Amino acid sequence: MKKVVMGEEFLPKRWYNIVPDLPEQLPPPLHPVTKEPVKPEDLKPIFPKALIDQEFSEERWIRIPEEVREVYTIWRPTPLIRAERLERALKTPARIYFKFEGVSPPGSHKPNTAVAQAYYNAKEGVERLTTETGAGQWGSALCFATKLFDLKCTVYMVKVSYYQKPYRRVLMETWGGEVIPSPSDRTEVGRKILEKDPDNPGSLGIAISEAIEDAVKHDDTNYSLGSVLNHVLLHQTVIGLEAKKQLELLDEKPDVIVGCVGGGSNFAGLCYPFVRDAMKDGIKIIAVEPTACPTLTKGEYRYDYGDTAGLTPLLKMFTLGHDFIPPPIHAGGLRYHGDAPTLCILVKHGIIEARAVSQIPTFEAGVLFARTEGIVPAPETNHAIRVVIDEALKAKEEGEEKVILFNFSGHGLLDLKAYDDYLSGKLQDT
Repeated sequence: MKKVVMGEEFLPKRWYNIVPDLPEQLPPPLHPVTKEPVKPEDLKPIFPKALIDQEFSEERWIRIPEEVREVYTIWRPTPLIRAERLERALKTPARIYFKFEGVSPPGSHKPNTAVAQAYYNAKEGVERLTTETGAGQWGSALCFATKLFDLKCTVYMVKVSYYQKPYRRVLMETWGGEVIPSPSDRTEVGRKILEKDPDNPGSLGIAISEAIEDAVKHDDTNYSLGSVLNHVLLHQTVIGLEAKKQLELLDEKPDVIVGCVGGGSNFAGLCYPFVRDAMKDGIKIIAVEPTACPTLTKGEYRYDYGDTAGLTPLLKMFTLGHDFIPPPIHAGGLRYHGDAPTLCILVKHGIIEARAVSQIPTFEAGVLFARTEGIVPAPETNHAIRVVIDEALKAKEEGEEKVILFNFSGHGLLDLKAYDDYLSGKLQDT
């Protein structure tokens, strides 16, 4: 493997906001009660002012506070690695690079926004944050970040993942977080769902409803979201901004860029800084999702709630319906019924291509990656790797030298039960 790791001077000083570069104006979020466009003051019960300002901002560049950059330096800049052993195994002329976000303390890309959100909340006097988590990567990242800024953290973890991934819970608790399987009896939303279906496996939509209800009912508490919203995707763009500089150092330009998609944060983090180049130079950008939750490929483009109970603003996005309960696949971070509105606009206009892949082929890809490159990917990351392999084999068939870049969104060391299921033949497709 060839790594490109650079010093702190290559860590971005500004986040990139794609909103002014979208091909059409971003449809406004709508108030869940009045159905009128949401105003900044409507979000004050759950978000600090700084994040609300970022959510509505149309400035292309937003300064990263030095306090946030200082924490970033614990693991950033992250390495750009060429997957030469994978290339040889595939006998492809393509050159494959991945941005390795698994080197962060929680093991994923999620701290890029968790640290920023914890910082802004702490600065405005908030004492506790609530959130949801699927596979546990977001929850562990927020517990890590809140501990650094002396905040408390309550995480509503999708029930099926809570039991599938016990060590994610242990990691969150090690950083001082309180972890509750969702749906729970802690909230009105949870109690109503359990009354109708005591065995409900949970969903991100349900967990979001519980976390928001908890935040709204406590004056010292705010809510924190790990994907979908503009300010979250904005914070993640440090990934792509670093990757651009690293590729320039190698005199390389990507022909294909790939990322997995649940709500859109890790995908946007890598891909958004390249979107203007894609529109000009024809770079193929591919968003990969599970066939078990095919939001971009089979969802309707319309306004929908971001949560099951209808507490959030309505967002214009591709959606499977806010009451959709996806099958319990191991890629818990990709089991969301909607997607980031900015991403949906780019897919709608054909600037980004969406693909759906099923569970077993993704684990085939993840195992091949682990056996060639030595790093065990998260189930979510396996979705990106599946399409990277497909694109590399296509380049082989066509005899073309291509540069393929993908985001390695997180390691799978706490997801070994999923690999055990695959290796023992117990894993199923849905």
